[in-house]
Amino acid sequence: MWILPLVGYLGSIVGFGFMTLAIASGLYYLSELVEEHTVVAKRFLSKLIYSIMVLQLLLCIVDRFPFFLTLLGIFSHFIYLGNMRRFPFVKLTDPLFLASCALVLINHYVWFKHFSHRQERAYQNYSYYETPDVPSFTEIASYFGLCVWLVPFALFVSLSASDNVLPTMGNEPSSSSSSSGHGSSGSSGNGKKGLAKALVDSVRSAIAEVSSVTGLKKPEDRL
Repeated sequence: MWILPLVGYLGSIVGFGFMTLAIASGLYYLSELVEEHTVVAKRFLSKLIYSIMVLQLLLCIVDRFPFFLTLLGIFSHFIYLGNMRRFPFVKLTDPLFLASCALVLINHYVWFKHFSHRQERAYQNYSYYETPDVPSFTEIASYFGLCVWLVPFALFVSLSASDNVLPTMGNEPSSSSSSSGHGSSGSSGNGKKGLAKALVDSVRSAIAEVSSVTGLKKPEDRL
């Protein structure tokens, strides 16, 4: 067969493109939703962080998860909670924000290594008459999704980059409240632009520039 494999590759590319567009649209919608309901989003994220910390503690006590790895996970979520002090604004050079980014990668690595070694040890001692006591793929994926990636992903969607706020505005929350002042509404809107929304907008503008350069779209047309 020659044509069918090509059709399969083409379908995979098209499906990946649609999936990417769906994720980008979802991020854009969630970012706008958080901008409209900041207080509710802050309350929800704070309760979510505390709930995951309790869940990790229960997994350590009941299911015998490693103590030090659980302690690392709880400490990481405590650092994530520190980003809520100026929610929804975040300074990209803030030590807490940089520590949060590093802890996401560290948690992913150590837990992936833990589950890999656990499966390897279980299958080495595997007997035909015994079922290996290892977590299933669904359980591992659910743990990573809920206890490792959920809070950082939610913070990424919810937080707003404040680096583009005017230097005269020292306090980010006060800049948003002063939007009723003369001429400050535009700068406050820039300060409240979500990270995910800014990322999607930058990708859209880059695609528009490439299209205008290659002649696929006129410069005055909008994407």
